[in-house]
Amino acid sequence: MPLNDRLKTIRTALGITQKSFAKGIFISTSYYAGIEAGHRKVNERIIDLVSTRFNVNKDWILTGKGEMFSENPPDVRLQELIDIYKRLNGHFQGYILEQIRALDKIQEVKPQQEG
Repeated sequence: MPLNDRLKTIRTALGITQKSFAKGIFISTSYYAGIEAGHRKVNERIIDLVSTRFNVNKDWILTGKGEMFSENPPDVRLQELIDIYKRLNGHFQGYILEQIRALDKIQEVKPQQEG
């Protein structure tokens, strides 16, 4: 499997978009899309960023050998949620917390009703 396909495999295993993946490694979405398409080269900096940011085994990125993830993959969606939450003003942060608490209560009640 070529390097660009391994990067796509990592991204899809994490369940994130090209945009989120590119942002996580500090490159433009269009540049990253070019990597996945095989039109752009991957340099050592990108490999190092993918490895450290997403806990990916560097040998797997380079060769495809071994385990893909060095540890459990990071919860990228949770990190994105935290990053967005931090940028919101206090009023919106409070609103988000209220909504999450309400969803949590709904989730607790729903399985009991189904059973």
